[in-house]
Amino acid sequence: MHRREFLAALALTTTTAGLLGACGRGPDAATAPVPPPVGDDELRRVRLRVGDQKGNSQSLLRSAGLDRAPYAIEWATFTSGPPLLEAASAGAIDIGGVGNTPPLFAAAAKREVKVVSASKGNVTSDALIVPRDSPLRRVEDLRGKKIALARGSSAHGQVLLSLRKVGLTPDDVQLVILQPADALGAFNGGEVDAWAIWDPYFAQVQLETGAKVLTDGTGISNGLDFQVASDEALADAAKNTALADYVVRVAQAQLFSDSHRAERARAWAEDTGLPIEVTRRATDAGPNLPIPLDDAVVRSSQELADAFVQAGEIPRSFDFAEYVDTRFAQRLAAVR
Repeated sequence: MHRREFLAALALTTTTAGLLGACGRGPDAATAPVPPPVGDDELRRVRLRVGDQKGNSQSLLRSAGLDRAPYAIEWATFTSGPPLLEAASAGAIDIGGVGNTPPLFAAAAKREVKVVSASKGNVTSDALIVPRDSPLRRVEDLRGKKIALARGSSAHGQVLLSLRKVGLTPDDVQLVILQPADALGAFNGGEVDAWAIWDPYFAQVQLETGAKVLTDGTGISNGLDFQVASDEALADAAKNTALADYVVRVAQAQLFSDSHRAERARAWAEDTGLPIEVTRRATDAGPNLPIPLDDAVVRSSQELADAFVQAGEIPRSFDFAEYVDTRFAQRLAAVR
């Protein structure tokens, strides 16, 4: 699809009439009441506060020409998913994109957020890496070693499942809790033996240092990403209307990025300051694409949550479905 045709198709779905259908409840929806959609005049007064991570939603929308919405978007950048969801629960942002694991920790902490849309991407970029000259060759070799990761991030889930696959637990290694920027320095400085990370950091460290992949998410990770909104924003009629439009824009931009990877890489580089070689490598690995927020997604997430509880990394059991809201399902189905 050419950009002009793509934008014309989106325009047909962003009218107030389209938003009326967006707020219907899906069959697995949470029980929170859905406020009625607002009109165009009120929508124009909305300031939607969106949490983002390095090179994610903002550059994704811009690369597809979908960054100009009928409401104001205020971007806030976070180093990883867990602090983003803390901000959403605290009312500092309205929505943000995260990987498969942060919503589990948010649910365990009873944060006031809901998963409202899902996508699935490649799992080869969910990597556990070691320095180029490291003697480590297998995940089993990590026993007693230091692994850098961001607690509650998708990398945390990657480490847990990778260890479990070879009969190890988090108690058999030393988890060093660091946000990506600090972990990069620790990894390059030899302060940790391994690093669990995602793109664009994964592409960056491979190109800059020749880091080796000990294992990736193949056969381990479910590859899920989520848009997660605050309960407060979902309960507000004007913001809920903006959210209905925003999640569609993200889904449309994901589809566009799949067939326009050069534009995606260019916008990613411009927004982050990373070399184009890094963002091109990350983009070539394959984008996230929208999928239904259905029973299969909930079941996969629940299985990961239960694994965290069993390992003692999450202190309590919970029903992941209670933190899922499918009110935008009908609107998103039209995009796919």
